[in-house]
Amino acid sequence: MHEVKAAMAGTIFSIEVKVGETITKGQVVIIMESMKMEIPLEAEIDGTVMAINGNEGDFVNEDDVLVTIQS
Repeated sequence: MHEVKAAMAGTIFSIEVKVGETITKGQVVIIMESMKMEIPLEAEIDGTVMAINGNEGDFVNEDDVLVTIQS
């Protein structure tokens, strides 16, 4: 399993995937907002989204696991 983690503390601006969705390496899974910047977080592997931890508008800390992907 692969975990997509928050690159920095900030807010989940947009969730771009759903649990059960098949995704590809490089696909944007979450867009975070921090310091008035939008930061896209991409999948590092092909696979299926197994879990999404958080909702749009939630504050998260650096290294919090946001999406779990199974290859």
